[in-house]
Amino acid sequence: MIVRIFLNGFPRASILFALAVTANLALSGCKGKEQGDGAPPPATVIQVPDMNLLTIDQNDVPKFPLVTADKIQSASELNATDSVAPDVSREVPVISLANGRVVDLKTRLGDNVKQGQLLFQVQSPDITNAFDAYLKAVNDEQLANKADIRAQDLFKHGAISQAMVEQADDAENDAKADLTAAEEQLKMLGVDKSHPSSVVGVHAPISGVIIGQNITNAAAAGVSLSGSATAFTIADLTQVWILCDVYENDIPKLQLGQQATIKLNAYPDRPVTGRIGDIGPVLDPSLRTAKVRIEVRNPGFLKLGMFVTATFASKKTEAHAVVPADAVLHLHDRDWVFVPAGSNHFKRTEVHTGPITSGSRQVILSGLEPGQQVVNNALLLETAGNQ
Repeated sequence: MIVRIFLNGFPRASILFALAVTANLALSGCKGKEQGDGAPPPATVIQVPDMNLLTIDQNDVPKFPLVTADKIQSASELNATDSVAPDVSREVPVISLANGRVVDLKTRLGDNVKQGQLLFQVQSPDITNAFDAYLKAVNDEQLANKADIRAQDLFKHGAISQAMVEQADDAENDAKADLTAAEEQLKMLGVDKSHPSSVVGVHAPISGVIIGQNITNAAAAGVSLSGSATAFTIADLTQVWILCDVYENDIPKLQLGQQATIKLNAYPDRPVTGRIGDIGPVLDPSLRTAKVRIEVRNPGFLKLGMFVTATFASKKTEAHAVVPADAVLHLHDRDWVFVPAGSNHFKRTEVHTGPITSGSRQVILSGLEPGQQVVNNALLLETAGNQ
């Protein structure tokens, strides 16, 4: 007779079997998790071919003869970028010596002006006061002159003494001095004493371009008002400056009077030349650079603020490799040469080029040493390698 024990309505054997299965599943899950937390699977390495390595057919190798780089002594070049700035010695402020209000503005910022050109007009009470002083000086001088003439006549007739004549002469001289000072005051304010007016014109002291403007119509002008005394600033741009930042270790390569070639971003095919006028005596403490001033004669198209690149030829010569110009490949704004890499392989190598010398030979500043061999015609090899 088989006796079955039920627990809550289920056979006890079935419950034990279910618990055993659950325990096995839990152990299997933990084991799998432990395996997943281990070291990552090994990385798969994909071999990428060298894009600068060209392989050509063995029978075509003689079509690309090699040439040996020669050695040349040449001056290294130093490049610095900056912008066009005015020559501060050619900047002239325009100042109205008469206080008052601007009643007519004839020019504005950026205009080209000629020396003596009317820039603006000022209505000023100073002119009224100055002309009043001038008229009084005229009357005083006329009166003093008549008194002096009368004293001379009386002295001739023995009516007065010599001392009284001298006093009359002194009064006449003082009146003349006051009249001369009053006339100079009117002239300084720009007033014609024959045609007086409360409005005075301010004219350009030099020819040039207005690079600064501090007044507008109805604005105050004059040296003693709260506004800026400089109404305009005119710059003569027939000669300009290029102020370049040169690093400390490059300063020994430069000297005063050294020539520099200036290339403009706006006119890359119209380079100009200038000379170093000053090498700053103080370095920028953060950048470790010195300001180098290049003085350039403006051919007419240089404008303030234009970005330029100044190239200096070092006063020291260095040994560099030189190859035929055809051996250099210009690709993606870089320069390359092909050096043999064994059998029918050629390695494309980047170089930094210098000037082209006589005989169409290219100076290599870096990337190639004298005595190394390169392919004589780089473009022909590049074309063959792309086919």
